[in-house]
Amino acid sequence: MAGLTLRDVRKSYGNTQVMHGVDLDIEDGEFVVFVGPSGCGKSTLLRMIAGLEEISDGTVAIGDQVVNEVAASKRGVAMVFQTYALYPHMTVYKNMAFGLKQAKTDPAEIDRRVTAAAEILQINDYLDRSPRNLSGGQRQRVAIGRAIVRDPEVFLFDEPLSNLDAALRVQTRLEIARLHERLGSTMIYVTHDQVEAMTLADKIVVLRDGRIEQVGSPIELYERPGNAFVAQFIGSPKMNVFSSADLNETASSLLSREITAGMQVGLRPEHLIPTDEANAVVTGKMELVENLGEYALVHLVTSTGVEFIAKTEKPPAGEKGSMIGFGIKSELAHFFDLESGLRI
Repeated sequence: MAGLTLRDVRKSYGNTQVMHGVDLDIEDGEFVVFVGPSGCGKSTLLRMIAGLEEISDGTVAIGDQVVNEVAASKRGVAMVFQTYALYPHMTVYKNMAFGLKQAKTDPAEIDRRVTAAAEILQINDYLDRSPRNLSGGQRQRVAIGRAIVRDPEVFLFDEPLSNLDAALRVQTRLEIARLHERLGSTMIYVTHDQVEAMTLADKIVVLRDGRIEQVGSPIELYERPGNAFVAQFIGSPKMNVFSSADLNETASSLLSREITAGMQVGLRPEHLIPTDEANAVVTGKMELVENLGEYALVHLVTSTGVEFIAKTEKPPAGEKGSMIGFGIKSELAHFFDLESGLRI
């Protein structure tokens, strides 16, 4: 096992720069998730760590060794891709053993590693099957097993659950979490799904346009986002962001802070509480209610035309088109600079 250090890592395609000086420290044994919208550079960064993409500038070190010029096969990393990339003509056992066989590993050691990995992933009964006879979740476990047998210093996961259905995603996500707990290995996981990021990560790295926006634990990013982008990306449903004109006139006194024209106010849907007009920070016209049983998502629009969501325990009593006011505990509100988006 080993930690990872990135210093001023840049990537360019011709005159187009896509990664802009990334600095990051990953501790030995950490589970780190790269998250961000499509095109933010998270998979590119992962591929540069793996050695599948050339680094234009900066350094990548695994443990104490700078690996910029080290071939991918020599870096001590194993990668699990979005597609399973299994050999269809080989059994599960042969798929998992293939890399070790190519490296001329002793057959007895190959058998030990494959058997141990199959035990960890509970795929012992599938070792003699071909991939076409497995479900999507089972195929992904075989792909993960192929990575485990290499005994790498760092595991790299590139959106490994995106091809699975909702139920399998939840199940496989739990299996990956248990795998990290059991192996204690350094793992880097790329996803666009912030729920995966929140539930799996020791540390989340939020990326946008080839730059790191914020690094921290899931709860740190949720409770104290560094800017409006992170605030709206972390959390489901996303945080509501309002200008001073969107809020009620009593908002400043209710939030114990003067709301100026150069400020944005962030209110998470789950923190909004239906209340009377005197205690309402924001008021909206109800347009749609999603009743999910456990809770309801109420879609509203302010008089200024800004759409927002409130997450309530029960659907509101009013009908579509009725006006509903919402209050919030002042310490749960977030404040951002309107121009820069930075937290105030």
